Amino acid sequence: MAQDFIQLSPGFRIRAAMGLAIVADVVQLAVMPLFIEGAASPADDALDLGIGALMVYLLGWHWEFLPSFLGKLVPGVGLVPLWTLAVANVYRRSKQLAVTVEAGRQDFSNLHGPKNP
Repeated sequence: MAQDFIQLSPGFRIRAAMGLAIVADVVQLAVMPLFIEGAASPADDALDLGIGALMVYLLGWHWEFLPSFLGKLVPGVGLVPLWTLAVANVYRRSKQLAVTVEAGRQDFSNLHGPKNP
């Protein structure tokens, strides 16, 4: 039996990941007493594990997510919007990679000379 999968566009994935990252960072700031303890806070651990899993699902694994996990282990670092910064860096690097790949394709096509109509 064939399963139908819903394909999410890359644009939707990055927007959803950025929205989730902003919400997670705002929640950590809004209810700071629950999250200020760093690794000793079960609420902080649950939120970070859930957001981390969603980020990997939406965007795939990126090294930029590792500082978000490790930074949250230190008390008081929850004041820094690490999830938002991580997603923004993933977006920036994906755009940079797309430009580099496109430039490489153009250079390769120029090697073969002009095409005959």
